[in-house]
Amino acid sequence: MAIRSAAGPRNLLLGVAAVALLGAGFGLAKLTTKAPPAPTAAPAAETGPVEVKVEDAYLKVSNIGLQTVSAGDFGGQIQASGSVAAAPGGEAVLTAHSAGTVMRVFKRIGEPVRAGETLALVESRDAALVAGQRGAAEARAALAVSNLAREKTLFEQGVTSRQDFETARAQADAARAEAAGARAAAGAARVSNDGRSVTVISPISGRITAAPAVLGAFVQPESELFRVADARAIQIEVAVSPQDAAQISVGAAATVRNAAGSDFPAVVRSVTPTLNPETRSATVLLTVSGAALVPGEAVQAIITGQASGGAGFIVPDEAIQSMGGRDVVFVRTAGAFGVRPVVVAKRSGGRALVVSGLKAGETVATRNAFLLKAEIVKGGDEE
Repeated sequence: MAIRSAAGPRNLLLGVAAVALLGAGFGLAKLTTKAPPAPTAAPAAETGPVEVKVEDAYLKVSNIGLQTVSAGDFGGQIQASGSVAAAPGGEAVLTAHSAGTVMRVFKRIGEPVRAGETLALVESRDAALVAGQRGAAEARAALAVSNLAREKTLFEQGVTSRQDFETARAQADAARAEAAGARAAAGAARVSNDGRSVTVISPISGRITAAPAVLGAFVQPESELFRVADARAIQIEVAVSPQDAAQISVGAAATVRNAAGSDFPAVVRSVTPTLNPETRSATVLLTVSGAALVPGEAVQAIITGQASGGAGFIVPDEAIQSMGGRDVVFVRTAGAFGVRPVVVAKRSGGRALVVSGLKAGETVATRNAFLLKAEIVKGGDEE
């Protein structure tokens, strides 16, 4: 019993020692083990590029439009529909000056012609009559001139009187005038040299836009045989309301936009003082040069009026893109486009009034500007 009682305390001491050693080891391990690193903040998202490289060749392929920025008055901008028409002297309708049969056709539709070039020959009995009158008048003039020369010689020799000489001179003058009139009549009728046909001659240079002339067909003097137009001689006819017409002055700046979205500068040439009885609208004529426009083409015109609506820069609405919750435009630089934040005060009729962020003379992307935005977004995603 005594032995058992002596071993009990010893075992208890050994258990306490073991527990102490385990506690000490755990404490040592806790002290020597490295603490895990504190979580670091996620890197801030990098902003996308503020410039996108675009070569001139890509502009043509992607059909990206450009427009030079100029100061404008949004409230004074008048937008209306119009059409391209031939300017006075820019289109000619060619007819036969006498009734007859079309014997020769030298030009077809779409071909270029020069001013004074013959397009067709019309064989005509009237032409033969006019040619005969011209020949007879020229013969009488030649005879009268010959008689005058003879009378002058006889008068100088004292054989004839002055009265006979003066009579011969008056007859010669009358015959020459008659011959000149016959030649002018033949020229006005476009009688050919052989006297059998009348020629159809273009008074202007251009291209043939219509050619109803048919070989062998009998035509009247008023029958249209050809229509020639000079694509460079055009004007824009715009219909505006009476209220808008009162705000437009001659010489005001304007912009013409075709169906493809291309803009061309124009100038107001005139404003009709009366209204069209059918449409109750006034007609504004715009002069545009160097534009690839075709007579008959429908266009949109933006005319600068006299009303005031706040100064700024007028750009097409499609030039304004939204990036990061802000309105931006793409300004053309050397081989690239820079992103420029802008402040848009008003939008109307496909146009936007930019009151901050642009300078006069800068060039911005208009048509298909969203392609540039897509390139910048793509570049930001790749990074």
